[in-house]
Amino acid sequence: MRVSTEWLSQYISLEGITAKELAERITSAGIEIDIIENRNQGVHHVVTGYVKHKEKHPDADKLNVCTVDAGQGEDLQIVCGAKNVDAGQIVPVAMVGAKLPGGLDIKKAKLRGVVSQGMICSAKELGMNDKLLPKELQEGILVLPENTEIGVPVTDVLGLNDEVLELDLTPNRSDCLSMLGTAYEVSAILGRELTLPKPEESLVEVSDSASNYISVSIAAEEQCSHYSARYITGVRIESSPLWIQNRLIAAGVRPINNIVDITNYCMLEYGQPLHAFDADRLPGGSLTVRLAREGEKMVTLDGQERNLEPHMLIIAAENGPAALAGVMGGLDSEVTDQTVNIVLESAKFDGGTVRKTSRQLGLRSEASSRFEKEVDPAAVIPALNRAAGLISEYAGGTVHEGIVQAGSAEAEKKIITLSLPKVNRILGTDLSQLEVKTLFARLHFSCGDAGEGLIEVEVPTRRGDITLDVDLLEEIARLYGYDNIPTTAIQGKTTPGTLSKPQLIRRALRRLLTHGGWQEVLGYSFIHPRQAEKFASLAGESNQVRLAMPMSEDRSVLRTSLIPQLLDIASYNTNRKQPDLALFEIGNLFHSNEEQLTIQPKEQPVLGMLLSGRRGSKQWNVQPEKADFFDLKGAVESIFQYLGIAPSTVEYKADQPADFHPGRSASVYVNLDSGQVKLGTLGQVHPQLQQEQDVEDTYVAELLLDPLYELTDSSVAYQDLPRFPGMERDLAIVVNEAVEAGELTASIREHAGDLLKKVQVFDVFTGSKLGEGKKSVAVSLTFRHQERTLTDEEVGIAVDQAVQALEQSFGAELRK
Repeated sequence: MRVSTEWLSQYISLEGITAKELAERITSAGIEIDIIENRNQGVHHVVTGYVKHKEKHPDADKLNVCTVDAGQGEDLQIVCGAKNVDAGQIVPVAMVGAKLPGGLDIKKAKLRGVVSQGMICSAKELGMNDKLLPKELQEGILVLPENTEIGVPVTDVLGLNDEVLELDLTPNRSDCLSMLGTAYEVSAILGRELTLPKPEESLVEVSDSASNYISVSIAAEEQCSHYSARYITGVRIESSPLWIQNRLIAAGVRPINNIVDITNYCMLEYGQPLHAFDADRLPGGSLTVRLAREGEKMVTLDGQERNLEPHMLIIAAENGPAALAGVMGGLDSEVTDQTVNIVLESAKFDGGTVRKTSRQLGLRSEASSRFEKEVDPAAVIPALNRAAGLISEYAGGTVHEGIVQAGSAEAEKKIITLSLPKVNRILGTDLSQLEVKTLFARLHFSCGDAGEGLIEVEVPTRRGDITLDVDLLEEIARLYGYDNIPTTAIQGKTTPGTLSKPQLIRRALRRLLTHGGWQEVLGYSFIHPRQAEKFASLAGESNQVRLAMPMSEDRSVLRTSLIPQLLDIASYNTNRKQPDLALFEIGNLFHSNEEQLTIQPKEQPVLGMLLSGRRGSKQWNVQPEKADFFDLKGAVESIFQYLGIAPSTVEYKADQPADFHPGRSASVYVNLDSGQVKLGTLGQVHPQLQQEQDVEDTYVAELLLDPLYELTDSSVAYQDLPRFPGMERDLAIVVNEAVEAGELTASIREHAGDLLKKVQVFDVFTGSKLGEGKKSVAVSLTFRHQERTLTDEEVGIAVDQAVQALEQSFGAELRK
């Protein structure tokens, strides 16, 4: 909302306070002022002048020599190149010595041999936003109204000695979407008297009743509680007075003609949108507020044909829709230059209905933005009378007696009981009842005593944001001054905030992976149905969860895996010469066993990982190697180690899930109290899918986080550094090729005893010397005791136990 201080001063005295000081006072009271705009951008010594004569320049076809009376006693000779300059006009004249915006200084000059004693100015040269001027004044010089006084400063004529405050309003303060609402607020802040317009006193009516010519009715009472109209005849369509135009331009509204300008002016003044119909284009003179019918259409004022739907509220004449209620009028009943008689409308429409219509049709107007936030029902009639009076005065209209209306014009009183002890307890103040009542009096809220420290406050209808006693507390606090409220210590029990165990673990995972060179990404929760079919090993037999109103087919179902979007991100980066990627995402998967949802789908928190490209950067002495399956497996194992999950709890099993490489993938299982459960899958993406995505060898993993939450102990456990040396033994074990290395290491951990600290496979060998179907797995075993040095005998016994278990379980033998 743009508030002109010149306009505001018509309701409240701003003497002794600058626009900057006023902005600071308003901001400290709770409404932020974004911008203070001075409308005078540097115009000095520019006056109004009358063009007496215009002659062609003797040596230039595009220049004119004008004789101008600028009220200085002597006529001025000014050379002007504007096409629209003509004798008989009143125009802005920059005198010799004048200054214009942009640092332009006006000097006496010769143009093609002819002396020029100043400059006739356009609106843009005066620093005005010419796009807000009537179309005929947007090109060439600015032509002022014929009744403009000659020789007066143009800044006074155009209202440029004005400063505009731009209010950044929150949705609850719709009362300040009007000049009067802002005046109420400023009056309360400054504690100054408020002078309001009294349209009923200045309105002159003829005895011929409006009800003889027009009628109104409401067929949609839930969407419209009050509809009123006045009948005005004999209007002249012309430009509105310059003072109205100046105030509209200051508010950012372009003047059009006197009827439209007056309705816009009253909307800005009262916050109540109005609309004028050409009465002669309304057959029968009857208007009905109703919901649109199926298949109805209408052409709005912007010339667009609109398809109406049954939830849209319209104003209908006998021949069909005449306006979209609260949004925009219809072209068929538009006020034109030929209009003589008008029907002036003012109403209270439901905000939700207007908002839905405006959003669906893509029509947002000054009127709809006010109706959406609910207008003041008490302003419907005053705004209507104010506009009728101005039309009578400045358009020559005859206002017929009476208001034709339907619905209730009376707004329900809102009385809230406020406890004074509660006020002081919550605010930490020691205010008396008189002080509280004085603050409400500044807001123009009526107060009464209810006994025992209670105050009954009647809230005016313009303040629809105040519904509870705590809202009144806020009003007291901001008017009393936040700076005046004493600082007090918090009393009572306090609970320190903390993170839940899942939150702690997710933060730990992010910290570990980002410190390890991985980059976190965020994907959409919505994906294409074909993507939802891929990498669905964790989803099982669940159904896809479709959105009711998707943005597009590409975002129409909830994701069942993080991997498809990780692949999209990898493809995007690879196509832009960034193939070396280590990405992860922590997010939710969505599953449901229902085809038609009756309950919320199940959400599973998941960690997704993607690795591709090289594991190191190119160096002059070292060739970078490509990342492989074991780099990804190592990253997964580092997660388990970081979270304190024992290796014996985790088991990797060769697997061939869909969309993974058949020979380079595995499933991960963990042992919980309830038994062994599948934690996730890791492996290389299937070559065919890699080709479709246009990526090189890519490795992905997806792990459920719920089992990790259960396995992880969120408390930190520290372990002493070893003070005694460990002992290592290497074993080369010959087994059948079908035996997995993981099974061997698990058996060794189980039978080698507590002294065993680490088992690691460091070589696998196959060859004819071993025999057909055989392989040799080389394993390194590390033993250590925390309190003493181990003996060869102790280590030998542990190794023998492990070897015997391998022989019994797998038919293994030591390689010779």
